[in-house]
Amino acid sequence: MAARKKKSVESSGKRKTAVARASVKAGKGRVRVNSEPIEILQPSLARRKSMEPLVIADAMNRLSKVDITITTNGGGIMGQTDAIRTAIARGLVHYNGGAEGIDEELRDEYLRFDRSLLVNDPRRKEPKHQLGRGARRKKQKSYR
Repeated sequence: MAARKKKSVESSGKRKTAVARASVKAGKGRVRVNSEPIEILQPSLARRKSMEPLVIADAMNRLSKVDITITTNGGGIMGQTDAIRTAIARGLVHYNGGAEGIDEELRDEYLRFDRSLLVNDPRRKEPKHQLGRGARRKKQKSYR
């Protein structure tokens, strides 16, 4: 009889041009972002925002037996933060304590808290157009 392989779940989150990839596997409750503990993430607003899915999962006793490793690239600090929280939430929902399928109870709690925890934000920067200094701003006309 073959030994059962430890289950791990890969998940990703996106926001603007930032991408975060999370790997959830059995462990002791450690969460690392780019190989640093999430507790020392700077600035503090980004840290609090990225830890929202962890706080909810911990309250439902879903966090103590898993390790989460996240790598991020692209975008700015807050874009990466939103991508991180989506990747964490999706990973925990799909991990489901090592069982098959998804954790409906945790999923419903995340959706009740904030839908963007499980769904990528589709908004992107609108490109600049000619005759203007930005996406919407245009040079003024003195006639008419």
